Amino acid sequence: MMRRVPALLTATTLLAAATACSGGGSASSSAGTAFDPKSCQGGTLYILNQTSATDEHFDPARIYTSGGGAVPSLVFRTLTTRKRVPGQAGTTVAPDLATDTGTPSDDARTWTYHLRDGLKFEDGTPITAKDVKWGVERSFAPELSGGIPYLRDWLIGGTDYKGPYKGRELDSIQTPDDKTIVFKLRKPEGDFPYVATATQFTPVPKAKDGGTAYERHPISSGPYKVQTHVQDKSLTLVRNPNWSRTVDDQRLACPDRIEATYGLSAAVINQRLSTSAGKDADAVTTDTDLSPAELARISTDPALKKRTVRGQFGYTNFIAFNTKVKPFDDTRVREAISYAVNRQAVVNAVGGSSLAKPATTFLPDQAAFGYQPYDAFPAGPTGNPAKAKELLAQAGQSNLTITLAHRNNDAHQDGPAVATAVQEALKQAGVTVKLRAYDEASYRSVQTKPSTEPGIFLSGWGADWPTGGPFLAPIFDGRQILQDGGNFNFAQYDDPKVNGEFDAINKISDPLQARPRWGALDAELGRQALTVPLFHPVYLRLYGKNVKNTYLDEWRGSYDVAMVSVK
Repeated sequence: MMRRVPALLTATTLLAAATACSGGGSASSSAGTAFDPKSCQGGTLYILNQTSATDEHFDPARIYTSGGGAVPSLVFRTLTTRKRVPGQAGTTVAPDLATDTGTPSDDARTWTYHLRDGLKFEDGTPITAKDVKWGVERSFAPELSGGIPYLRDWLIGGTDYKGPYKGRELDSIQTPDDKTIVFKLRKPEGDFPYVATATQFTPVPKAKDGGTAYERHPISSGPYKVQTHVQDKSLTLVRNPNWSRTVDDQRLACPDRIEATYGLSAAVINQRLSTSAGKDADAVTTDTDLSPAELARISTDPALKKRTVRGQFGYTNFIAFNTKVKPFDDTRVREAISYAVNRQAVVNAVGGSSLAKPATTFLPDQAAFGYQPYDAFPAGPTGNPAKAKELLAQAGQSNLTITLAHRNNDAHQDGPAVATAVQEALKQAGVTVKLRAYDEASYRSVQTKPSTEPGIFLSGWGADWPTGGPFLAPIFDGRQILQDGGNFNFAQYDDPKVNGEFDAINKISDPLQARPRWGALDAELGRQALTVPLFHPVYLRLYGKNVKNTYLDEWRGSYDVAMVSVK
C-alpha cells in the first residue's frame, strides 16, 4: 500500500546528480578521518525534522513503516529488518530478532521463525515468542489503528480479529515454545520476510501493555529507550543498558544520546545543516530534502558538496487513467497521450535532471523491484505529437478536450507545474487540456473512490518494501479494486490472467527468482497504456559537518540513524 503522505508524497522532492554530491553509502567526514565502527561510540546526535518520527503515535502497533523506520528502529526491533548497508544490498531482508529471515512451507503459506539467544527488554526481562505474538495481535485492536494493512488480509482469521484485549488469541500465530513463532497465511506470500520488518512485529510484554497509553513509555527492545517524548515536538532517546552488539548485528548505535526536534520548516532545517554551527554540526534530517534553489547554492560550494548525500527510494510519478470514463476507455486515446507527453518538460517542471529521472516503466529503476527497461510507446524525451495525432484520428477523436485533475500546490509533484507541462505537451498533439486543481484534503479521497475518480489525473506510487508485488498489485490486481474508497487500481483493471500471475509470483519465496517475473509483468501491463509513467524522483540531503557514515538507504530513501556517528 502507498506510504502515508508524510513518508511518501513529501519524499518526492529530492536527489542531485552524482557529480553534485558524495556517493551515497561511503563513510564520510568533512574532517577527512575514516569511520571506525569499533570506536564510533559517544556524543549526541541531533535530528531536525518537519514531521514527527511516527506521524501521530510512538506505539509499534500504530506506526506505518517497513524495513525499520529510521527513528522507530532505534527502539523497536522486529523479526527481520533491512540489511544495513549502502546501495542495492540495502534493499534485502536481514534477520533481526530472528535467527534468519524465515522458513517457508506449504507454498509460502506458513512461515516459521526462531528467536536469537540473549534477547532482553530494557528492564532485563527475556524476550520470548509470546511477546512477539502479543505485539502482532495488539496491532489488530481498533483503538491501535494506523499500522500496515497486510496482516489483516494475509493471516488466517485476520479479517475479523479485533485484538487480544478481550482474551481472544489469533490462532494463525502459534508459539510452540519460547523461541519459536509460526504464522499461518490464507494464501501464498513469498514477501512475508519483508512484512516482518514492520514495527507490528515488535515484541511487547503483555504485563506492561497499557493499550493506548503504551506509547507514553514503550518498552525498548532496541539500542535506545525513550527518556522524554512530546508528540510532534521532541523525542529524546538514551542508551538501553540491556542491548549490545553481540545480540544485534544490524545497528551500530554509535551516539550515546539522540535528541529529535520536530515542527521545523524545510528552509530552516537546510539552513541549519548548511551552516553547521554548534549542535547542528552533529545533526541530520530524516525527512527534509534539498530544493532546486538550495541545489544551486550547493553546486558552487565545495564544502557543502562534501556534506550532501545521494539516495533512492522506489517511487514513480505518473498519469492515471480511469478506463471506465470516456474517452479513456479507448486504448488508442491512452496510447496517444503516452506518445504526446514531453517528459523533459515534466522533469524541468520539478527542478531538472538533478531531482528527477524520466520514466518509461512503472516499476522504479532499481533491481530490487525486478526493473526491466522498456518503452512501450517510444517518443523520445520531448514526445511525438505526430504519432499522437495519428492515433487520435484512428479513434475518431478530433479537437479532443479533456480535464486533467491535479493537486493545487507544488509541494507535491502532482501539482500545477507538472500539470501545466502535460497540458502544453498535449496541446502540440491537438488536445485541449483543462486543468482542475484539488486541495490537499480532498484530492486523495476523490481519486481513490471509483464513483468520484476523474478520467485522467496526476498521481504517484511508492512501495512499502522493495519488491515488485507491493508496487504492481495495488495498481493492477483486479481483486484489489475497492468501490467505497481507498482504491488505487485507478484504471479499474481486472484481468483474470494477470491476477493469476500475481498469485503465481507470490508463491516464490526467493526474491531473486521473483524479480524477472515482476519485470515481465510490468512490461506486459505497460503495453496496455493503463498509466503514463512520467519520472522517478531522486534524493539529496545535507548532514552536519561532524556526522560520519552517512548514506541514504535504498529501501526508504532516508538516513540510517542506527549507523551514523558524531564522535
